[in-house]
Amino acid sequence: MGIFTTPKIDAHCHVLEPSRFPYGENVAYRPAGQEMGSAKYFQEVMACYAVQHALLVGPNSGYATDNRCLLDAIACAPEVFKGIAVVPNDTSLETLQQFKSQGVIGLAFNPTLMGFDHYADIEPLLQRLKQLDMWAQFQVENDLLLDFLPMLSRVDVKLMVDHCGRPNLQAGVTQPGFQALLSLGREGRTVVKISGFAKFSQVGYPFDDARVYIDALVQHFGLKNCVWASDWPYIKAPYRLDYGPMLRVYDAMFTAEERHQLMWLSAQHHYGFGQLSP
Repeated sequence: MGIFTTPKIDAHCHVLEPSRFPYGENVAYRPAGQEMGSAKYFQEVMACYAVQHALLVGPNSGYATDNRCLLDAIACAPEVFKGIAVVPNDTSLETLQQFKSQGVIGLAFNPTLMGFDHYADIEPLLQRLKQLDMWAQFQVENDLLLDFLPMLSRVDVKLMVDHCGRPNLQAGVTQPGFQALLSLGREGRTVVKISGFAKFSQVGYPFDDARVYIDALVQHFGLKNCVWASDWPYIKAPYRLDYGPMLRVYDAMFTAEERHQLMWLSAQHHYGFGQLSP
């Protein structure tokens, strides 16, 4: 089977439906037009490309800590979706348990958007995530990961890192932040999303300059701790991106066996999705 017909699990995507779930008044960014997409429409996109499950990530853009749209999507198709929520830093254990009962498997932290200071006090929240066996998902860029290493060394929570860690390609693979990410990969408790190339590539599609970083991540994490993700519907994309052409990038990078691990087995194992649909 080709890449468009091989069953897949999308490990990072968003649903935004402001007609039903209006954006907050004080959000930093309000996605519009092609940056939006309902869960119902996204399921049509998934069907076109044999994507059977998806991990929906609550976007800081538009919704911040309002998870109604995310939870509604999961409730409407719990066999298809699981979620990563965005919450205040002082969220209680009881609230996290409620989220978990509704199909949420972790929380998203976005220092790339919010900065380190916004998350300087999250160590107790990370402890609560560990207690519930939930994931802490970080979106960092450049050397931001370094700021979090002390607390992450103290709290053995399950970690996800978005979009290859969004390295600075001018600084090369030896930059401290990227090397720290590779070290987390060698430790074995972190999953990295092989995604978001448009967020750090300097040459654009098909992102040839990202290849050396992807190869390093695969080498140090192993494909079992790497997952594929689309990042649909491409919020703040610097240029036009589409699901099909983005899949072709992975078709060129990985063998069929590697893609099966990256696009199905890894996410199925880490996130608890079901077996293949008949």
